[in-house]
Amino acid sequence: MTPVQATSQTVATLCDSAVRLLPVISASMTRHSLSGRTIAVPESRELEVFAALLERRGARVIRCPLVAIRAAPDPAPVLAWCRRFAAGEFDDLILLTGEGLRRILACIEQHQPALRAMFLAALDEVRTITRGPKPAKVLRELGTKSNIAAEVATTEGIIAVLRAHDLRGRSVAIQLYGSEPNRPLTDFLRTAGAEVATVAPYVYADAADDQAVRTLVAQLGAGGIDAVAFTSSAQVERLVGVTSTERVRAALRHTLVAAVGPRVAATLRRHGVEPSVVPVDAFFLKPLTRALERALV
Repeated sequence: MTPVQATSQTVATLCDSAVRLLPVISASMTRHSLSGRTIAVPESRELEVFAALLERRGARVIRCPLVAIRAAPDPAPVLAWCRRFAAGEFDDLILLTGEGLRRILACIEQHQPALRAMFLAALDEVRTITRGPKPAKVLRELGTKSNIAAEVATTEGIIAVLRAHDLRGRSVAIQLYGSEPNRPLTDFLRTAGAEVATVAPYVYADAADDQAVRTLVAQLGAGGIDAVAFTSSAQVERLVGVTSTERVRAALRHTLVAAVGPRVAATLRRHGVEPSVVPVDAFFLKPLTRALERALV
C-alpha cells in the first residue's frame, strides 16, 4: 500500500467512525439540552407526556395542572345536536378542537351507541372545516379528512378562509372550544347568510385549588422559573381569574413564556403578555418542546 493509499484509508476510517458517533452525540445533546432549567407546565390532560419530554432533556419540571377537561354536565343538548347531524341537517361542520370531536363520539358511545354509525356516515357527507392540526388528525383517525383548513389556527383564521366561500343558505354546525360561545365566528356566519347550530361537548373545570394557583404566580414572580409553557387558553384565563391581569403580567415578566399555538398566544396578548416562544408550523407538545430547547439552550 502506498503512503497516499494509507492516508486515504485512515481518513475514510475516521470519517466512518465520526458518522457512527453522530447519533450518539446528538442523543446526548438532546438528553442534556435543558439541564439546569426549571419549566412550569400547567397542562392537565397530557401532563406526564409533556413532563417526560422535558425531563428527558434534563429539565426540572414543576407540574401545576390548572384546568381539567370534563364531559358536558348535561348530555341532552349534545345528543340533540348529534341527532340533527346524523339526520343530515347540516351542510358544513366546523371543528375547533380535536378534543371536541372525541367528546362528541364518547357522548354517543355512552348514551346512544346506536347513533354512532349514522353520525360517522353523515361525517363523510358534510364539508368539514378545521382550525389547526388536531381536529384534522381525529378526522384522519376516523377515515376521513378535512375539506377546508384554516391557514392560521384561530377563529380569525377560520373566518378568513371562509370569506372566499358563498355561505348563503348553508346550515353550519360548530363544535365549540369548551363552552365559549365564539360570538365572532357565529356572527360572521349569520351575517354571511348561514344558519348556525353550536354544540359544547366538554367544559373546563378547575384542576387545582385557588391557593395552588396563587403559589404558582408567586413562584413565577420570584424569578426562579426559567419558562412556563401554556397549552390552552383556559390555563391563562385561570391564572388571571384567580389573581388578576396585572399580577399575571408582572409575574410573567420574570420568565420565558411559551404558547403551544396562535390561539393561546392571542389569549396571552389580550392580557398584555407577549409570548417569546410559539411553534411555527405544528401545534403539538413535541414542536413546543423543540421550540423551548432552541430558546433556552
